[in-house]
Amino acid sequence: MTAAPHAEHGPEVLCAAGTELYERALREGRVSGADAEAAPCLVDFGLLHPAVTDLDRLEPASPALALHRLLRAFEERIADERRREQRLAETFEPLLRIGLGQTAGAGSDTPAISVLSGFDRINLAIAEALADASAELLAIHPYTSHTRARAERHAEALVRDQDLLDRGGRIRTLYQHTLRHAPSVLARYELLRGDVEARTLDEVTERLLVVDRTVAFVPGSKDRSLALEVRHPALVDYFATTFDRLWQLATPMYPQAAQQPSLDGVTHRQRAIAALLVEGLTDAVIADRLGMNIRTARVHIAKLAATLGSESRAQLGYLIARSGILDREP
Repeated sequence: MTAAPHAEHGPEVLCAAGTELYERALREGRVSGADAEAAPCLVDFGLLHPAVTDLDRLEPASPALALHRLLRAFEERIADERRREQRLAETFEPLLRIGLGQTAGAGSDTPAISVLSGFDRINLAIAEALADASAELLAIHPYTSHTRARAERHAEALVRDQDLLDRGGRIRTLYQHTLRHAPSVLARYELLRGDVEARTLDEVTERLLVVDRTVAFVPGSKDRSLALEVRHPALVDYFATTFDRLWQLATPMYPQAAQQPSLDGVTHRQRAIAALLVEGLTDAVIADRLGMNIRTARVHIAKLAATLGSESRAQLGYLIARSGILDREP
């Protein structure tokens, strides 16, 4: 038997299938991904989200929390959409009664770890966290290829970050060395005004955002279409401490850039490549670790080979070890 097509509707009114499934999720604590196929609106609206321990299982968000997030999104729309808020509240009213019965005595509607699905949901959660922030944003941004979608998200982030700076907050960002002269990165710091600093390292961790040392965002999948919103104090403190230690090791980039010295004709970047070459890594892995494309990595490897007088890949590893360039601090 073929399931009936899902009716298109706005978030101010749930379809009958969506309302029934959400009520069951609230009562039972979870539903399967297959069950949710009949009402994809529940995932789109953030009412169901993948479980941390099993991405094929969907867990219900607190009705009160879901309602709050949707209303926050609507507040940014034009005035003629305000009338939808009342219809949204009326739709959620019976669901809130169910939610209150399930969460009585729990102490908080905010989970320690939430799975965010889709770039729009992720960006909305980050925007909400930054809108409530007053002190600090710590960020790690590894190299990613430039696309139009990323450019649009960068523009949105610029506005959010400037709002935090205008409220007296500060921003500290870590990049890879390969981004020290990237036009998109330099343009960002030409536009931002306030207490903002950036530093770079050869290698950084995966993407990380820590807001006011109370909430952190980390990728939940390789393509970053899933993210984890972490509010557990011990985990957030761990992320912030990791950032602080990397920050102390990093090279200043903005507002005042520090020069990266060379040793006997070997640049800092070539020295980083040399360290990975002696580990026996391939050109592709080296390029990925250092945030550059494979062609650029091979150009640096060729220059390093020419500097050390190497005629083969095997000989290059031997000459790197004999030269002592990895034993000297730059």
